[in-house]
Amino acid sequence: MESNQLPSSTYIHGNSAEEQDRLSRLNEILNARSLAQIRFNGGENILDVGSGLGQFARAMARNVLPDGNVLGVERDNAQLERAESLAALDGESHLVEFRQGNALKLPLRTEEWGTFDIVHSRFLLEHLRSPEQAVKQMLMAAKPNGKIILEDDDHSTFRITPEPPGARELWKAYCRSYDRVGNDPYVGRRLVSLLHELGCTQIRNSVFFFGDCAGNPTFETYALNVIGIIEGAKKLIVDEKLLELELFEASIESLYEWSKRPDAAIWYSVCWAEGTK
Repeated sequence: MESNQLPSSTYIHGNSAEEQDRLSRLNEILNARSLAQIRFNGGENILDVGSGLGQFARAMARNVLPDGNVLGVERDNAQLERAESLAALDGESHLVEFRQGNALKLPLRTEEWGTFDIVHSRFLLEHLRSPEQAVKQMLMAAKPNGKIILEDDDHSTFRITPEPPGARELWKAYCRSYDRVGNDPYVGRRLVSLLHELGCTQIRNSVFFFGDCAGNPTFETYALNVIGIIEGAKKLIVDEKLLELELFEASIESLYEWSKRPDAAIWYSVCWAEGTK
């Protein structure tokens, strides 16, 4: 008998207050670059899958209102509550409807399936054991000729310079922590294949820069984001013996020291792909 149980998924960074703050700062510096990739016509009906803190969902809403609509679906209740709180603080509770649900089984009403002009996800697929299932759900939610837009990481593109002691081993251990829970830190390179395998047409792909260097006002946020995501995976990395605790802590300290260098730089990119249903 076929099981109805959904494949499990693990977000290795957790949902602490510190993690929520990191995600919020990340949104602030990244959203404009994501928006620049999307060809809005105005008035679109949009589904944002894995909407997190909702900041990007609200940014998309500003491009499609007053005639369009945005629905954000998020699995984690803590993030969902924070998304609603942030929207209220900004006086934008009216922009997006937030709904609790799983990307692998979207919480859509019968009449909502096949109605969305744009179905979007960002930094979602890397945290799923079955990204194919999530993209299949996104395709089913899109209307004929609707757009499926995927943004995700390929962690192999990450470089920092000048490279501090232990940084390479630390990043390797961080990437390996993904596969320990069945996730894929390199899923970004597969976005076109995922769309093609489900029959999407008019597929196009791109990347956009997700880095910075010392001297820019946003560099501290970028640097602390890198350190924060690695620190968030500390328990998993150490428990799985991917790196000894002493080496982990020494390498993190070297990252903090690196972040204060006047010639520090981050070289990284986000993978982006769009297909038509």
